[in-house]
Amino acid sequence: MSSVTGTRELPERRDDVWRALAVLAPYCPVCDVSYVVTGSGRRTTFVAVPGRPEGEPPEGAPRGRIVEWVPGRVVVTSLELTPETWTTRIELADTPAGGTQVTLTITHETRAKGRLARLVHGRAARPMVAQTVESELDKVPAHVALVRGG
Repeated sequence: MSSVTGTRELPERRDDVWRALAVLAPYCPVCDVSYVVTGSGRRTTFVAVPGRPEGEPPEGAPRGRIVEWVPGRVVVTSLELTPETWTTRIELADTPAGGTQVTLTITHETRAKGRLARLVHGRAARPMVAQTVESELDKVPAHVALVRGG
């Protein structure tokens, strides 16, 4: 298992950042991903599909769920892919200047069978997870701009 954490501070209020990062819209132009969402809050499940597909999500599309939900503060999702599970934890806190501190932790867990296979996958995954954390944090301002109408 590989887990990496990163942090960014934004000048925007926590409510705006929460709406930008924790509320799954049917389509995210920043990520070019569509979501088919069922339920709300901690009972939410979703299917993530690249682009803007027509009709039902394809067979085998990644399926996820919200596993922790503290409105305005914390959202944790788990996304199941065939050989792995990606868990994303987003924590928001107010900054003294009135902005928001975003802490993002991504955990990658392989479901490879055998100790050696898990070890090899785990070592190879750490740089990929670190790069994913940085990439996702770099996108946060664009997500916030969308919900603020910019």
